[in-house]
Amino acid sequence: MTEKRIVMDVLQGETVFPPPIWMMRQAGRYLPEYRETRARAGSFLDLCYNPDLAVEVTLQPIRRFGFDASILFSDILVVPHALGRDLRFEEGRGPLMTPIEPDEIERLEGAGFHDHLAPVYETVRRLRSELPTATTLLGFCGAPWTVATYMIAGHGTPDQAPGRLFGYRHPESLRKLLETLADRSADYLIRQIDAGADAVQIFDSWSGVLDEACFEAYCIEPVARMVKRVRAVHPKTPIIGFPKGAGTLYGSYRSKTGVDALGLDWSVPWSQALSLQAEGAVQGNLDPLRLVAGGKALEDGVAAILRRMGDGPLVFNLGHGITPEAPIAHVEAMVRMVREARQ
Repeated sequence: MTEKRIVMDVLQGETVFPPPIWMMRQAGRYLPEYRETRARAGSFLDLCYNPDLAVEVTLQPIRRFGFDASILFSDILVVPHALGRDLRFEEGRGPLMTPIEPDEIERLEGAGFHDHLAPVYETVRRLRSELPTATTLLGFCGAPWTVATYMIAGHGTPDQAPGRLFGYRHPESLRKLLETLADRSADYLIRQIDAGADAVQIFDSWSGVLDEACFEAYCIEPVARMVKRVRAVHPKTPIIGFPKGAGTLYGSYRSKTGVDALGLDWSVPWSQALSLQAEGAVQGNLDPLRLVAGGKALEDGVAAILRRMGDGPLVFNLGHGITPEAPIAHVEAMVRMVREARQ
């Protein structure tokens, strides 16, 4: 008999207690085995595009912690890379790109897009065959706005001001860029689902820097376009939206994009979290620094989430990605707290 994938049950609106658990960036630098594999790869991009190594690092946290979901190891910027933009990663600086100019947007290369990303699809195929049957396999991509901010600035900035200024100065160019990214990113997710992903997540890490009008135009509209495109091919595949920092606009994001589940960051108040959960599955939302701190800070954070949201559809997760400083012992303690919880 096929073992149950309880993450899928929750994403489809069921309540499971204790809730299933995984972590954003669960394959990462806090793990010594990841650091060793990353060193063997030669570069971060080589790691992303090498199915042997990408499968290995994706499986590492599953072997250690037995998480209920495994998320494809890759990066949100492989999409613009596949569209012909240059990309490199430097230690201590993160991703670096040549900033895109308005007149270059029309010339983004669509030809060869899926050929460029073929190693990622191969990684997904291998993962589905190598993961435990009960482990949900998640595909993902960056949301158009967040990806666009890196393409425009050429690197990350504290508040992505270059992307915001670009939108004010070149609104039609940004609209075209977001539409292009939405369509290609949706195609990318479709191919991941074709290859074996059970569900997909759309990361909008920079949605919280926008005013309401820009949030509607830059975050909601492109993601709604993506959801429609994915659903036309895979109508039953759950889609998780994670508009980090969306604040009071979380509800509008959910209703207007049509995502099945909503990732919550750690700043969301309980009253709002419960209201959002009443409309469908939520995921989150432990402050990653509680995981670094451990002890009472971690215990209180885990207990509060389980107590407040354990009666509804919840995937226990962090409110953003795990940090490299998080001790493995603290991750083990968190998993134990969730798994041993009693209502």
